[in-house]
Amino acid sequence: MEYFDIVDDKGMPTGDIVSRETAHKLGIQHRTAHVWIVRKKNKGYDILLQKRSKEKDSFPGMYDTSSAGHIPAGDEPLESALRELKEELGIAASAKQLTYAGMFHGHYEKEFHGSIFRDNEIARVYVYQEPVVIEKLTLQASEVEEVCWFDLDQVWDEIHYSRERICVPEGGLSVLRKYLDV
Repeated sequence: MEYFDIVDDKGMPTGDIVSRETAHKLGIQHRTAHVWIVRKKNKGYDILLQKRSKEKDSFPGMYDTSSAGHIPAGDEPLESALRELKEELGIAASAKQLTYAGMFHGHYEKEFHGSIFRDNEIARVYVYQEPVVIEKLTLQASEVEEVCWFDLDQVWDEIHYSRERICVPEGGLSVLRKYLDV
């Protein structure tokens, strides 16, 4: 069973913990760490998105943030970001290779697999800009079906008119765009 720190509106632990199941059943505020893998191109940026496994408890089979995950109770955001990057994509990054870009509050309630899923998270956002060859990544099959490069501006536009294919949180993408100054 996974446990999370319950956090205040600034993402600081309150001293109480909650199980993953209860956090998502009741919408209790907790922490996540998001890593955006970015590459510069002639005009603009590409971002690496992962296609979530069809077995995921939220947004199965949709494209999402490069790497993201919950921060276990007692852990720090940076260590969780590094661990998720390694587990999901096989990227053994160092702390120096991740740049903190900001924070956002994600909140939604939606039905998946016949049950209501309530997410209420304070997310720390990191950016990874080292070269990545997707054919050399080691994907965690239980989490990730595939990865693809997408144009950042096209993803930004798409999430504002359709949520059929891409489920990246607008707040996270906003933090990334501000960091990249686009």
